[in-house]
Amino acid sequence: MSRTLRSIRATAIGILLGLGFATTGFADSGVQVDEAEGLVRVTWTISPDESGSAVFSLDPEKPLIESLGVATDGEAAKPVATGLNPVTFLTVGSRDLKNPAGWVAFFDNPPKRPHQTFPIVLGKRRAIVSRDGARTTVSVAEAAAGSFRGDVRFTFHRNSPLIQAETVVATEEDGRAIVYDTGFAGANSGWDAIAWNEAAGPFKKVAFDPDSPATPLAVSGRAVAAESGGGSLAVFPEPHRYFYPLDEAFNLKFVWHGRDYGGAAQGYGIGVRQELTGDRRFVPWFNAPAGTEQHLGVFLLLTRGDGRRALDAVAKYTRGDRYKALAGHKTFTSHYHVEHTLEYLRRQKEQGISGQPRELETPGMVETFKARGVDIVHLAEFHVGETPRLGDAERLPQLKLLHEECARLSEKGVLILPGEEPNVHLGGHWISFFPNPVYWVLNRREGQPFVEDVEGYGTVYRVGSAEDVLRLMEREDGLMWTAHPRIKSSIGFPDGYKDRDFFRSEHFLGAAWKAMPADLSRPTLGWRVLDLLDDMENWRARKQIVGEADLFRMEPDFETYAHMNINYLKLDATPRFADGWKPVLDALRGGRYFTTTGEVLIPDFTVGGKPSGQDLGPIGEGETVVEASLEWTFPMAFAEVVSGDGRNVFRHRIDLADAGEFGSRKLRIPLDLKGRTWVRFEAWDVAGDGAFTQTVRLTAGEARPDGPAR
Repeated sequence: MSRTLRSIRATAIGILLGLGFATTGFADSGVQVDEAEGLVRVTWTISPDESGSAVFSLDPEKPLIESLGVATDGEAAKPVATGLNPVTFLTVGSRDLKNPAGWVAFFDNPPKRPHQTFPIVLGKRRAIVSRDGARTTVSVAEAAAGSFRGDVRFTFHRNSPLIQAETVVATEEDGRAIVYDTGFAGANSGWDAIAWNEAAGPFKKVAFDPDSPATPLAVSGRAVAAESGGGSLAVFPEPHRYFYPLDEAFNLKFVWHGRDYGGAAQGYGIGVRQELTGDRRFVPWFNAPAGTEQHLGVFLLLTRGDGRRALDAVAKYTRGDRYKALAGHKTFTSHYHVEHTLEYLRRQKEQGISGQPRELETPGMVETFKARGVDIVHLAEFHVGETPRLGDAERLPQLKLLHEECARLSEKGVLILPGEEPNVHLGGHWISFFPNPVYWVLNRREGQPFVEDVEGYGTVYRVGSAEDVLRLMEREDGLMWTAHPRIKSSIGFPDGYKDRDFFRSEHFLGAAWKAMPADLSRPTLGWRVLDLLDDMENWRARKQIVGEADLFRMEPDFETYAHMNINYLKLDATPRFADGWKPVLDALRGGRYFTTTGEVLIPDFTVGGKPSGQDLGPIGEGETVVEASLEWTFPMAFAEVVSGDGRNVFRHRIDLADAGEFGSRKLRIPLDLKGRTWVRFEAWDVAGDGAFTQTVRLTAGEARPDGPAR
């Protein structure tokens, strides 16, 4: 008994297989799914001369994955791996919902409260198939872990060696916080060797030893590969979404290989993992609100080549963890508490020297930023409790050394710029940025002048109030913005001062974007700050959002790329430190940039011909054209044109499910924008990576006499 399975759109639930019928079709998705004799066979195009094969067993007594392979030029697929089961562990703790931050959590520590790790147990096997553009998803088994229930899914992408494997589960319990480890293991995988790139080190390959115990590895590129006679299989996580926010970007050995991982007797495997205690500071894990589908995902990559070729192929999706150089743009990153200046002074004191400590001649951060393709770095030094209390005698020498070291280090290939997170006088935490070296003390006392000339330093400012801070910014043409808005120590800000003069000033840029909190049920990152950008535009505040890292140390062997983002400023050249860096601040203030995790790029964006940061004249009847150029690595998911009218936010989604890996596209979107006051654009891929622009402001209708809605 057999029959043909009809094509299914993603809006449909899917069609159950397992009734002894075959499935064909799916031609436009490039994926074919067949079922016969208790096996579900998926074949799909990888390239013009290669196709992939994945065979799943519906027999609960057998490994779920019978084989994975690659065929070339019409030849039968050669197996790359055989007899594998998914090995997934879900660790479930609690979110401290008594904390005023609630789900907007960073200052929380689930690993310090009771928690439990559950193996994902497979239940009834069956195939449910759905198709969406260039990708096809096959759900092959029910799954459970503690109170979480769901299924195991594999998504195949046309013209791609990628397989997106996910255990998708939900719970009805409230206040859950989670992390997960996952991978694939079997007793007869057919592997000959295991390969990886060591953290800041060389490629390494070891012979397959079926008795080798499961071992965590510190690698670069977050990937591990297994070789066999038929090719190689690489396993790697989503490059940003898998990494919940931490203060430190330590390499916590995020991959594993070996036998019986986690005590599960599944044989030898490879996979990805989390260290439950993180960086041993605040370790918030992932939010898992009741009823939300949590996607515990990992990528597989198939190739006929060896382990090195597999790892090289994985690296292309993040461009080797390097931000691509774009003509007319320079890469800018902000908010690093490396405390280079204080470390310099500490080492001088320890060594009894007055000159350059040898160990800091070229600090690790310089090499790290160069490896990531960063052009301009904005520091956030002196993030220590005593800084606001320091007087001239301590504060001014520290600033002088900061300026001197930034100048010296900027000669090494990356422009290193001074900056601080002062956190006084305004409310919450905030960042300062000047276009040249500025000397200022944070605690002006009664009777002290706001500004005076000090021998050896020149002009010195002292600030003791929000009004003083604004005066300083006006005098020195500086910028300030809210650090980690609405989270951490900025909960309630910038909302709490949105009507203050300093916030409404052109010297208050807005706020900073980072992917926190983390929630694996969401298809995007950093929604907290994108929502704030929309709110600020509806306040008619004319503000920008700049990407921030908010990290402490930066070393070449750290996992920095996963925790970073980057701003592409529209600049033709990187300024020289000695000439000042006003063009950097002007680009920020003018909204002439986009922000990205790195995989998705938006080189151009206009509304009615106007780029971000500019104003478009009155909007009349008819449609206004929104245009955006996109470039990406992972297959795309969707884009959105986001707009507002001073009270409401509107979203126009563009489905990009047909946009396969490593592509580019120019979008032209006619929209009725009558009544809108601002427009922006964002785009996201299947791994949760994304990019967003700043806004174009519109003149639409009459201004409301009562101002923006509060």
